[in-house]
Amino acid sequence: MSQIATHTITNTKDGDHTIAISEIFGPTIQGEGALIGVPTVFVRTGGCDFRCSWCDTLYAVEPRFKADWIPMSAAQVMAEVKCLSGEQPLLVTLSGGNPALQPLTELLALGQNQGYTFAIETQGSKVQPWFAQLDHLTLSPKPPSAGMPFNGARFADCLAAAGVHTQVSLKLVISDEADYQWARQMAKAYPQLPLTLQPCNPAPATPEQPNIETDIEALNARLRWLVDKVTADRWFTARVLPQLHVLIWNNERGV
Repeated sequence: MSQIATHTITNTKDGDHTIAISEIFGPTIQGEGALIGVPTVFVRTGGCDFRCSWCDTLYAVEPRFKADWIPMSAAQVMAEVKCLSGEQPLLVTLSGGNPALQPLTELLALGQNQGYTFAIETQGSKVQPWFAQLDHLTLSPKPPSAGMPFNGARFADCLAAAGVHTQVSLKLVISDEADYQWARQMAKAYPQLPLTLQPCNPAPATPEQPNIETDIEALNARLRWLVDKVTADRWFTARVLPQLHVLIWNNERGV
């Protein structure tokens, strides 16, 4: 079992600008995308506007779990982050669900004033003015296998909302050939964005089966297939990465 701690979260009565929090945990490392391997504390928000077929965080997505999400002020969130990090400023990863649904302006300002940097991953379906405050913005639109439509106009709005100092990258999850061909089209449409490709977890945990074992052999086979596809097509601008956290910790939460 992982020894990474999740700090106890307490409630707040100020509901005007509170953030719906599913969990805060770390320090650990980022397991995906352009910041893979970077030490971080995760702030996972509750709520999402998508229902992807292979979602592995349904506890932070579906309304039936809303009672488990705790409304917290920006100051409370930062207190949890500082406790977990030992008050040592590091990367804070905003995840979900879709963290772009939350009011995060105050949190970003508060944390950055204390030396923390912030990264977010979102599917690009909801634009927020506070994208301009981010240090890192990972846009991860969902491929055909997710069963969710891609809205190019909204994605473009999210891209345009990034700040002049925000590092923007594109991360695409690949499950099958249709996803791969879609990713090729996305790369052509947004050649300016650094791109990472990752194989989809073939056996994600669910609330009903939270301890299901990941099929590591199948996951690695999908990764090898993806590497073979990229090299055969001489697609040398794409960076192929594993889902590192899955390989290390299986489907455990809070790592």
